[in-house]
Amino acid sequence: MNVYFHTFGCKANQYDTELVRQAFADQGAVVVDDPAAADLTVVNSCTVTHESEVKLKRFVRRMSRAAGAQTIVMGCAAALDDGAIAALPSVRAVVANADPAMVLRAAGLSSPANVGAQHAAPLHRRRALLKIQDGCDEHCTFCATTLARGANRSRPVAELVEEARALAEHHVEIVLTGVHIGTYGQDTGPGVLTPGLRPGVNPPERSLGHLLETLIQAIPGVRFRLSSVEATEVDDTLARLLIEAPRHVAAHLHAPLQSGSNRILKRMGRHWYTAESYRARIEWLAERLPVFGLGADVIAGFPGETANDHHASLTLLNALPFTYLHVFPFSVRPDAPAAKLAGQVSPDLIKARARELRELGESKARAYRAGRVGQRADGVVSGRIGGRVDVLTEDYLSVYLPSDRWDGRPRLAITVD
Repeated sequence: MNVYFHTFGCKANQYDTELVRQAFADQGAVVVDDPAAADLTVVNSCTVTHESEVKLKRFVRRMSRAAGAQTIVMGCAAALDDGAIAALPSVRAVVANADPAMVLRAAGLSSPANVGAQHAAPLHRRRALLKIQDGCDEHCTFCATTLARGANRSRPVAELVEEARALAEHHVEIVLTGVHIGTYGQDTGPGVLTPGLRPGVNPPERSLGHLLETLIQAIPGVRFRLSSVEATEVDDTLARLLIEAPRHVAAHLHAPLQSGSNRILKRMGRHWYTAESYRARIEWLAERLPVFGLGADVIAGFPGETANDHHASLTLLNALPFTYLHVFPFSVRPDAPAAKLAGQVSPDLIKARARELRELGESKARAYRAGRVGQRADGVVSGRIGGRVDVLTEDYLSVYLPSDRWDGRPRLAITVD
């Protein structure tokens, strides 16, 4: 059986796809890069926006016309399918989330008892993903991912150390990913909290900071990078590692903001921070990090967003040292509470506000890169593009070196140009 894989969405989805890909390969399937050569297409879906599901359905229809292979759709959108995905042409099965054993069975293959226990394949040539937890205990009103992935579930530290050691044999950067990684360890169950801690508080020995410190001690030869993490969940241990261990931890945070208006943050259900607490934590870190890549997710046109709310977002984004922004026009997710909120913003106004946010993000990205030109950076090779080597810096900049200037090392000091 020839199998083609395609992934929509986040790094957690990419990790899940790699586990399923390896499970198929272990059962004798041939993984192909050309969908025309496939007997089966496996698509990992995303439900974060309406557009992501539109793209999924368009892709499945295109695969049916062009390749004629059967398709299995797994992932977040599959978990919430009301029958629309299952009804698409050539769809053989819809598998909630991405359990390798379930996907194998849907393909008509046997599933060994230990399927899914293998390590994920690389994100890029010298970079790998390590998913440390899944699910989320928060209930943001715009998000359907929690509905699809369920509650926070942290993987054991020993298991993560073992997987990281295996990944480090072939990769020089490991990205810690998940759905809400800042809550790593908070799901350890009743009766195990440190005396005096109230429920829901992360004890230091069961936290993202402790995990990262343990990984650095066990595998000192790689660079670890945090994927998306809430600014106010960067505890003192994480902050210390970012500041004091630049060889071991990339000086980069992707800290979702969503809105710079406290009123809108409350409507979003993002109760654990305010614009002020977000700003305070980022400014504290920026003062102490000589190099700092900083990104954020921002939603344009959330229900009830006024011109003043939008201005509050622009003001906060201007004030902080962002090096890039991911801007999402608000998208109604039928299963999410925000779909029922009053004050839905018109599509034209959402588009205009999203454009203004993107222009600000692009301006800040250009300014940051210009300030880095001529400076030294710690680079990891992430691929090759048209005779050039793509090198990713600690602060998440891509620098392209001519292949004849690369000495073959996967990690090297470079000058930003």
